[in-house]
Amino acid sequence: MALLITDQCINCDVCEPECPNQAISEGAEYYVIDPQRCTECVGHFNTPQCVEVCPVDCIPPDPKWPESNEQLLEKFHRLHGVQE
Repeated sequence: MALLITDQCINCDVCEPECPNQAISEGAEYYVIDPQRCTECVGHFNTPQCVEVCPVDCIPPDPKWPESNEQLLEKFHRLHGVQE
C-alpha cells in the first residue's frame, strides 16, 4: 500500500530527499506522495525511509492504495527497469 502525508506535515523537508523513488514532492500546503511511485521502499530498504525520518509521524499507509509486498516489488521493478 502506498503511503500518504497527512495535514499534520510541518514541511520540514526531510522526507523528500530520502525517497528512492522520487515519489515525494512539495504540495500546495504540505508535502505529498505520488501513489504511482511509492513502493514503501520495497526493493530498496526494509522500512519506508520517509517514515523513519519524519519528526511528527504524519506518514501512514494510504487506505486508497491497498497493495501487497509482491505488488510493491512489481512496482519497484517497473519503476527501475529491473527484469524479474
